Amino acid sequence: MHPFATYVLRSYYKATGWNEDNLFANLTRSSSAILDFSIPRGLNLSVSKSPNALFRTTYSINAMPSLHGSIGYIFTSCDLNVQNSSNARFKDMIDRFKVYDQPRRPGTKEEEWLAGENVATRDYLMYGRLYLPTGRLDALYSTRLSSTVQALVAAISERPPNTPTDFPHKRSGGTSNLMFNLQHDIGKWCTEYTYNAEDGMWGVKLLHNFGKLGGSLETPEENETPSRQRAGVRRVDEEEPIDGGLKGRVSVGAELYFSAQERSAGVSTGIRFTTLPDATPPSYQVPSQTPSSTPKSTPQPPTTITALFNPMLGYVSGAYTAQVSRDLSLSSRFEFNVYSYESEWTMGAEWWLRGSHLDHESNDELRANEVTEVHGVVKARASTSNNISLLWEGRLQSVLVGLGVVADLSRYSKPLRAIGLEVSYFSSD
Repeated sequence: MHPFATYVLRSYYKATGWNEDNLFANLTRSSSAILDFSIPRGLNLSVSKSPNALFRTTYSINAMPSLHGSIGYIFTSCDLNVQNSSNARFKDMIDRFKVYDQPRRPGTKEEEWLAGENVATRDYLMYGRLYLPTGRLDALYSTRLSSTVQALVAAISERPPNTPTDFPHKRSGGTSNLMFNLQHDIGKWCTEYTYNAEDGMWGVKLLHNFGKLGGSLETPEENETPSRQRAGVRRVDEEEPIDGGLKGRVSVGAELYFSAQERSAGVSTGIRFTTLPDATPPSYQVPSQTPSSTPKSTPQPPTTITALFNPMLGYVSGAYTAQVSRDLSLSSRFEFNVYSYESEWTMGAEWWLRGSHLDHESNDELRANEVTEVHGVVKARASTSNNISLLWEGRLQSVLVGLGVVADLSRYSKPLRAIGLEVSYFSSD
């Protein structure tokens, strides 16, 4: 599941209208959510608190296999709708398969006028985390320079291990790094410029979306009634249907990077096909229809197809991900190296667990409606490298829990490689 800091950062992007999905680095996010999920290591506990709408603290401790922890602080310039762990939307707390909306220009902040002058401040987020007992310090600063430009500065500072404090002049081996990132997003195009001070690496990433731009759409909550979800249903763009196949949009991107210090360079390209929203909502969202009212368009399963190619390394990757039912999504990926002929095939699945409760606010019927609500997810992954991973994430009372296991089938005597438990609690009261 997402660390509390990641949850706050994504809430900040949503509040400021920034579309983090329109980045080349997130081109394969839909398939990676199923095929590259992380397993907790050992026993992890985290507690976070929001004393007010602008400032937040987070504490974490790892009790196994070794004892260490961290302390983090987050400050934002704007109020964020950060919920408690007991009522936060569960799907916002984890990486999951999702068909993203049409690309759009980032939202703009409303102007605030006082005595004829615009007094609206520039939005920003500051984050710092100190790891104990290593003394490593991570910092992040993000700010909006304009409606379509965002800047990020990240820093890492770590002291050398086992250094006597009485001889500071003998310290060596410590690491520090400073990274800059400038993002320019206009919807159709999104460009990133990066610089890494440690190795002098310069980079640029481009992503172009074909088709029309879309407006901002709000995703219906999990506990909404069918009547409320029907009110927000949107139809497929009439200019983009393709008879006899999937209806969707294509995004193409590339990454270029160069380091004079390391005397290295590289390039990678990628393409993504994403289906448009269904022409009709799933059958559980609409009442039975008469033959005369049946739509001509055939619903299509939410699908994402991606391909990556790095010509210098000879790396080729292709992934296919689709939601085959209301609660089940499947994904497969094939990776191949044209130089070494090494390959790997990975398969994964994502299954949502739901509970039900009665909704007494429905205006369509006099009796209460039964509404299903997501309370957990099970993810499984297997590959030709004989690795199998299984993860369960869910909510127990007011805490979020994740339990995972990794096994290696090639190790007959000790197939279990790792097992972990993660418990997270945060509050804004």
